[in-house]
This record gives sequence, structure tokens and C-alpha cells, in this order.
Amino acid sequence: MNWKKFFIAFIAAFIFLFVFGFLWYGKFMDPIHKEVPMLWRTQADFGSHFPWLVLGHIVVAFFLTMLYAHFVPAGGAGAGFSLGILLALLFVGNNVIVFAVQPLTTKILWGWIVGDLIQFGFAGAIIGAIYKPSSPTAS
Repeated sequence: MNWKKFFIAFIAAFIFLFVFGFLWYGKFMDPIHKEVPMLWRTQADFGSHFPWLVLGHIVVAFFLTMLYAHFVPAGGAGAGFSLGILLALLFVGNNVIVFAVQPLTTKILWGWIVGDLIQFGFAGAIIGAIYKPSSPTAS
């Protein structure tokens, strides 16, 4: 494993996931989430749990990069995008389960589904663009 490429890809994925999550879930979906305020922490309570949010993004970025490094030998942005979409579809299944057991709105469900597909597809592409196999050199 190329640890230098791994670390750079992991950091790039973390930055993308965190910024996208802030924009998509924190800004774009905020009015939709506010339709069911009893499901979410208050702003003050959220602030005290913010380190957990950062840790969650670190864990996701790390293991998405690890999965790519171990299971995508061909490499490249396209392969990373494909891996990201497959993982997003795994999350979609979980979102549907959560929808079945929590009083979420269908707008929240679809927002999460679209967000996951975009977020993981692009994060995978970023990882793939950075952690691609080295080109063979001519001897």
C-alpha cells in the first residue's frame, strides 16, 4: 500500500465529505429537517457534540479510502466513483430502514438518498484520482 497516497487521498476525502455534508445536510436540508424538530438536537446540544460529527467524518473518509486501496486494483477516478456509488446504495438501504422506524418525512428520505449518492460518488472519485496505481515505467 502506498501510505503517502493513502494519507493524501484520506485527507482530501475527509475535506470533501465534511464540506459537502455541511452544505447539503447543514444548509440545503436544514429547512426540511426543521419540519420534524423533535428528532434533532438543539443548536446548543449539537455544539457540544460537534467533535463526534468530526470523528464520524474521519472514520467514513478513512474506511472509504481503505476500501478503495484494498479492493480497487485497477484504480482511477471512475473506479472510485463506482465504489462510492455502491457504498452509497448500502447507505440508501439503511436510510430506508430508518425511515421505516422513525417519523421522518419523505423529503428527508429522498434528500438523504440523493445526498449519499452525490457525496459518496464524488468522494470515491476524489480518492481514485489521488490513489491511482503508478504508471509502469519503461526500462
